Amino acid sequence: MDPITLAVLFHALCGVAEEMSAALIRTAYSPNIKERCDCSSAVFDREGDLLAQAENIPVHLGAMPFSVQAGLAAVDEWEPGDAVILNDPYHGGAHLPDITFLAPVFVGKELLGFVANRAHHADVGGSSPGSLPPQAREIFAEGLRLPPVKLWRKGHLEQDLWRLILTNVRTPWERTGDLWAQKAAVDTGIRRMQALAERYGVDLLCTAFATLQQRAKERMRKAISQIPQGTYSFQDFLDEGVRIQVTITVADGNITVDFAGTSEQVDFPVNAPVSVTASAVYYAFRALLDPEIPANSGAWQPLRIVAPEGTGVHARPPAPVGGGNLELSQRIVDAIFGALALALPTRVPAASQGTMNNFLIGGVDPRTGKPYTFYETIGGGMGGRPGKPGLHGVHTHMTNTLNTPVEALEIAYPLRVERYELRDGSGGAGRFPGGMGIRRDIRVLGHKAVVSLLADRRTRGPWGLAGGEPGAPGEDFLVLDGKEMRVPGKSTVEVSPEGIVSVRTPGGGGYGPPNPAPSLKDS
Repeated sequence: MDPITLAVLFHALCGVAEEMSAALIRTAYSPNIKERCDCSSAVFDREGDLLAQAENIPVHLGAMPFSVQAGLAAVDEWEPGDAVILNDPYHGGAHLPDITFLAPVFVGKELLGFVANRAHHADVGGSSPGSLPPQAREIFAEGLRLPPVKLWRKGHLEQDLWRLILTNVRTPWERTGDLWAQKAAVDTGIRRMQALAERYGVDLLCTAFATLQQRAKERMRKAISQIPQGTYSFQDFLDEGVRIQVTITVADGNITVDFAGTSEQVDFPVNAPVSVTASAVYYAFRALLDPEIPANSGAWQPLRIVAPEGTGVHARPPAPVGGGNLELSQRIVDAIFGALALALPTRVPAASQGTMNNFLIGGVDPRTGKPYTFYETIGGGMGGRPGKPGLHGVHTHMTNTLNTPVEALEIAYPLRVERYELRDGSGGAGRFPGGMGIRRDIRVLGHKAVVSLLADRRTRGPWGLAGGEPGAPGEDFLVLDGKEMRVPGKSTVEVSPEGIVSVRTPGGGGYGPPNPAPSLKDS
């Protein structure tokens, strides 16, 4: 194909994905999606290979092709108007709150491809509000588990399945709004793909699909050539001692990422399905080598992943996996960056906060008498970089969400944000210091609530690089009557009326020989 037409079609496909996400965010009901934008969208060819994605959540987008392949394997026949949903981590999903929609795109009677989106729902049942119980010992405690199944069939909603889903969640009215928003988003994607086919023709589009994937593979191979051939290893740990061991071998334009030596899967929810591990690998190499590589299936072909089954990076059922998507994915990126720092010392930054600081709270809203669930992740410090300091109070690596605005949070829930500020001095010292973490204090108003924390980097701070010092570890406190009581970073606690939960997130590691620790006046 001529390069101009190919570029136009590539950006058109990206535009379809972006418009799907915009439709989902604008029509969603929960603050987690409409305010924090905790959702992602992508476009696939008729074989289920990724073509283009919106610039949304890295941990969603790299794992979504596994969901699409699981959906294709489960459905014998596709019809116009069909829509499959799934969240099962052992059949293409990531963790249970992330529900994926998959719908076919037909032009006349011909299947052109598929559109998909994934959104994090604030509750899908389970043993604690928010469906990310830190105390889970098996996946059955984490919520409703959905294998790939048609929720819409030939345009008609499967009412029995719909009622089954809504019966098993704490806030069915909120799930109703978010599920319809996901359906509206895939409908938007279908219309836009059909409009492209009407304008350019199915044959030209299919040629472009194949060419785009081939070009992405060639570009990734070119990017890999920047890395000196050889073998590079690194290990990093979660707070509980779960080890991520990675060995990266670069040879002949290909990369093998081997996780042999990683800890066996454990009976608490930090395990990851292989889809999440692949997602972290894809993100790490694209981010470091060439962020402009088209993120499609072709780009990943030069990357071979060896993830031994039964380990934390390729868990077997019924291991709980809620935090694998959130916490272990971050540590996989840290381990890959640590290994590549040996090969690309002037390109790799120090470790960022390395956690999503998951905060979940649920109870009965005294204003309405109805249950509520609130979920958010909280930013922290970015690691210092060669030539630049790290950023303060941002989401890094596998998450790309926004914060929950204070005004939106306090309108929607019986909660008050008492403090929201940077943690002065939490960034690691270095010639290019790490960014500072965040302190966020939330008060429970007029009722008793259940709060769950699922966070890491609480016992050891993010590592520095090239002589830089580690960032400060995170801390979490329950404040009652002005007295602070430390709580573990992975815990569920009851909070009495007027109690405060204080989450203080890690700073980023410093890069280069230390300077004095940064303070707010230096920002």
